[in-house]
Amino acid sequence: MPLNAMIPNILRGAVLALSLGTPSLAQDNWNITPLVTGLDTPWAVEPLPEGGAVITERDGRLLLIADGSAQDISGVPKVAAAGQGGLLDVTLARDFANSRVLYLSYAKPQQNGSGTAVARARLPQGSTRLEAVEEIFAMAPGSSGGRHFGSRVVEATDGTLFITIGDRGDRPQAQNLATHNGTVVRINADGSVPPDNPFVGRDGAQPEIWSYGHRNPQGAGLDLEGNLWVAEHGAQGGDEVNAVKKGANFGWPIISYGRHYSGGKIGEGTEKPGMEQPAHYWDPSIAPSGLLVYAGKMFPEWQGDIFVGSLKFNYISRLDSTPLQEVEQIETAETSRVRDIVEAPDGSIWFISVGEGAVYRIAK
Repeated sequence: MPLNAMIPNILRGAVLALSLGTPSLAQDNWNITPLVTGLDTPWAVEPLPEGGAVITERDGRLLLIADGSAQDISGVPKVAAAGQGGLLDVTLARDFANSRVLYLSYAKPQQNGSGTAVARARLPQGSTRLEAVEEIFAMAPGSSGGRHFGSRVVEATDGTLFITIGDRGDRPQAQNLATHNGTVVRINADGSVPPDNPFVGRDGAQPEIWSYGHRNPQGAGLDLEGNLWVAEHGAQGGDEVNAVKKGANFGWPIISYGRHYSGGKIGEGTEKPGMEQPAHYWDPSIAPSGLLVYAGKMFPEWQGDIFVGSLKFNYISRLDSTPLQEVEQIETAETSRVRDIVEAPDGSIWFISVGEGAVYRIAK
């Protein structure tokens, strides 16, 4: 039976490749192969330890890809699917194989509009229904408008969670510790606040804040030493990769290497005492999204390198060296608006192509 015939029509053709088949591209000692096609605005993918994957679509669908079929997972929280908002990241807990715990980030409907939120849930093996769904974080206050949600979720080595949040289009709020706009927050897995967060006890500050002065960090990952890195959208020019530090101010909108879309100057220039410099920036902007620091064994020559997807120029940027610099652009027909990029258990690299509505695998 053809694979397409195995999948309900309501899934709009989402397909899991049963085998690697013929690589669509071979370069050097690796190739790119399609894994899933027919997706509608996919935002995040997570390979499952038992095989297959879970994938988010921005309109609110969470898909389970397994055993040659794609099925909707029920129990997803209500999302505000407008503009850049909707169902966004999915992250498996490090002990997922035993706990079956995952985290979803999404734009949550709020009184003042919508805001970035995170829910914790369980996905039993073989099930298509989330259990024990619980909201563990919601930014405050909500904001009108449908942009700059950030929304990557990363589990730190100590089990806490980092969540990236954009400025929601309200630039000055990224310097206001009384709001979550333009921050990286850090919470415990149950949503409580770690007592060693840098602004705990400071009058008026949101205690979840770990760093601030961010514009719209849509990529995040840990390096080989467990340090957090983010990739964030600048304005016109000035997209950044930042090594996140506890309590650090990354300057937006006071300093930036970009300019307003009108061409006007942003803030006070490119540097100011007490504000962090990017580890790398792009000008012109590439519209960076997913970020991966590679740690696998399939490509030992890439260990420690940073991979960032470009939504604008349709390539995957590989960064290396000190100071950090772009050393390669992986650009193929498949790298059309790269939204997410992750490492699979076997060391292959999976990425989402929004332009192709697909998930692809880079492997030897």
